Amino acid sequence: MTLAPDFRGGLPPVLLHDLPARAAQCWPAHVALTSGDTRWEYAAFQARIASWAQGLCTWGLQRGERVAVVADKHPDTVAAMFAVSLAQGVLVPINPLLKPAQVQHILSDCGVAVLIGPASRQSTWIALREACPNLRHVAHTSADAVSATTTIATNQLADDEVPHRALETDLAAIFYTSGSTGLPKGVMLSHRNLLAGAGSVASYLGNHAGDTLLAALPLSFDAGFSQLTTAFLVGAQVVLLNYLLPMDVVRAMARYRVTGLTAVPPLYAQLTTLEWPPEAAQHLRYWANTGGRLPRSVLSAMQARAPSALPYLMFGLTEAFRATYLPPQEVSQRPDAIGKAIPNAEVLVLRDDGSLCDADEPGELVQRGPLVALGYWQRPEATAERFKPLPRGVGRAGQGAAAPEVAVFSGDTVRRDAEGFLYFVGRRDEMIKTSGYRVSPTEVEDVAMAHAGIREAVAVPVADEALGSVIRLVVHGDAGEGVSDEGRTAELLGHFRQQVPAYMVPREVVWVASPLPRNPNGKFDRQCWRDDARL
Repeated sequence: MTLAPDFRGGLPPVLLHDLPARAAQCWPAHVALTSGDTRWEYAAFQARIASWAQGLCTWGLQRGERVAVVADKHPDTVAAMFAVSLAQGVLVPINPLLKPAQVQHILSDCGVAVLIGPASRQSTWIALREACPNLRHVAHTSADAVSATTTIATNQLADDEVPHRALETDLAAIFYTSGSTGLPKGVMLSHRNLLAGAGSVASYLGNHAGDTLLAALPLSFDAGFSQLTTAFLVGAQVVLLNYLLPMDVVRAMARYRVTGLTAVPPLYAQLTTLEWPPEAAQHLRYWANTGGRLPRSVLSAMQARAPSALPYLMFGLTEAFRATYLPPQEVSQRPDAIGKAIPNAEVLVLRDDGSLCDADEPGELVQRGPLVALGYWQRPEATAERFKPLPRGVGRAGQGAAAPEVAVFSGDTVRRDAEGFLYFVGRRDEMIKTSGYRVSPTEVEDVAMAHAGIREAVAVPVADEALGSVIRLVVHGDAGEGVSDEGRTAELLGHFRQQVPAYMVPREVVWVASPLPRNPNGKFDRQCWRDDARL
């Protein structure tokens, strides 16, 4: 088979592995991946992908079988991830931070046939192989990136080793949700989902072959994996960073002349507490937020540290990758908005009866288009709850069609203003019902973050016989010399009473000395604080 089809004649990339293959044809000498002092050019990167794919075929991987890759930030790991597609398997990225029991759940849930991970955790892989009967083979990524690029240039896949034709509608990857409300579910993504997402994001971010993107997010996170697909689509460079401290991110931005940074609000909140050297933002063309709404205080602080960089405030869900973005020119006018639909997608705001909401009327965010996932792996009931037919006549769905179009019903409550901009209200399953009102924890957290000295805040419900629930606010902030927790609480609640109605004022405030816990994708772990018996 042809390892690197020539797409320069106009044929666009269709399958996941087409992205690096096309880049190797168009930009063979451009740097694809950087890790520390090691750089892989696209030609060498594509050769390593072919080597991994040959190995997968040799190990008897069948079309559609699942291959789990422990997604540590290493070039050889990225090569293995894209090789799964070339060998016609289904990629299952695993967050390296997950504990063995969590990894075992994922491997067992989708019947993984091959596990690829670093040799440093070999004892863990042996135990998992014994616990997962479908797991036939365990392979290790190379610890020596340089030797990996110099020993496989002659490896090829024979024509008869990949006998079936892959289509863009085939299953390409399964991304597992964070599991904050139960066991993680596998979101099934097609090649079309992944490539449509890459094209959409690259178009509004203006990505090009001269960009250097910093991969600060986990590669097992849909937005983290998007840094790879978006870069490979345009021939850009990706810097792989396993950071220990927020300052490591700032230093990497300066060292590698990063032009694009995508991160979640907690990381941006930490970055804004640091002093940046001038070089950190010197080449930064844009920074993008995902994984939750960015508090105004953090937004302003980021703009102060990178005044020439364009801020992109994005909103999305794993079940449809991205939903909306707020153009940089609108940020100063409506910083609380999540924007409008991304290119090649339509976002609707619907009532419970399926009709369209009026302007400023809260409703459920519903997305249609090629980014909508295939559903949840082996969970038909959960799939039916989230992926549902659109009512006929809504969003031009079903016009003349034999069957209605399936869209993803996000479970997020939003409102659309008269100009068409969307605003996040809250998650339906996270809304706090108190005193007969439905309160968004995000809104409570934003009020807390606007108070001086507050670094992080999480709002959770606590059962109350009279009110249904009351609000507990867990706060990490500056201690203040000579100020007791009681004094700080009184100041904070006074701030709340000035800003919000009485039913939104927290009943309890818990001060913690350490940064708040996050789930493996870097988001605040509200469920942890709901379940924490210490409180």
